[in-house]
Amino acid sequence: MTDSSDRRVLVLTHTGRADARAVAEEFCRALSENGLTVLVPADEAVDLGLEGSTVTVVEDGPDVGEGCELAVVIGGDGTILRAAERVRASGTPLLGVNLGHVGFLAESEYDDVPSTIEAIVQRRYVAEDRLTLDVTVFHGKEVLTRTFALNEASVEKASRERMLEVVVEIDGRPISRWGCDGVVLATPTGSTAYNFSAGGPVVWPEVEALLVVPISAHALFARPMVVAPTSVVAVELLTPGVGAGVLWCDGRRTVELPPGARIEVTRGERSVRFVRLHDSHFADRLVAKFGLPVEGWRGVAERRRRAVGEAGRRA
Repeated sequence: MTDSSDRRVLVLTHTGRADARAVAEEFCRALSENGLTVLVPADEAVDLGLEGSTVTVVEDGPDVGEGCELAVVIGGDGTILRAAERVRASGTPLLGVNLGHVGFLAESEYDDVPSTIEAIVQRRYVAEDRLTLDVTVFHGKEVLTRTFALNEASVEKASRERMLEVVVEIDGRPISRWGCDGVVLATPTGSTAYNFSAGGPVVWPEVEALLVVPISAHALFARPMVVAPTSVVAVELLTPGVGAGVLWCDGRRTVELPPGARIEVTRGERSVRFVRLHDSHFADRLVAKFGLPVEGWRGVAERRRRAVGEAGRRA
């Protein structure tokens, strides 16, 4: 029997979905019945109808995950990205339960809910750190904003009819000048998101690197680049006019970029932690999530089995 004394689990839910609400109620009930303290943000507790129940209602904020051994996030990748904003300061590991479409950031699926609850109760899980980006926007010597990204920071044109003119710089050295729709600056975790759609490489999560991918660039050299995690990647806007560009971080947080703005991206000082229930290979996740055609592949073990069989028949 696992000791459940003083064990606290945060439950974060996309409460706009009926299926997510039902799954959240199941998690809260089952974890509470097993002696764990379940925390739910106040606004979500109202949506879930859990006020006055056995859960502990807490105020939302950057320290909402403080003291929790993990946060169960019920929804899709967008819900998990929002959860990352809320628990990054506390370092609380995230366990995503996918109710969306692809759900690359999630560890568990809808059909796995009972086994996921059991794994939490029995502490059959591990946590791994994922590289993040620290993003700083300068205008001259002025710092306009500082933020972070788990998947990517993208510098994009603000108006549809105009391209951006940018210079991309690595470690203080200019690489190229592009007329483009934008530039995606991604992490390995985000390599299967916007980076992938923009033509960037898929990078295994355990690889430490920064990815630079131009979007619809008109230039002789405008290829995706994978650079060292210690590098400083900078994008400077040369486009004249008002409202030259916009910075998007994880598709959630935006910053307007004036002409002459400089966006610097480095490896984040704080990682985001993810819970893993299974020792599965990332290649298997790629095949499953993207529905990749692998029919007919027999693998090394199968080829060996057939070779042994054929040798036996010849003997």
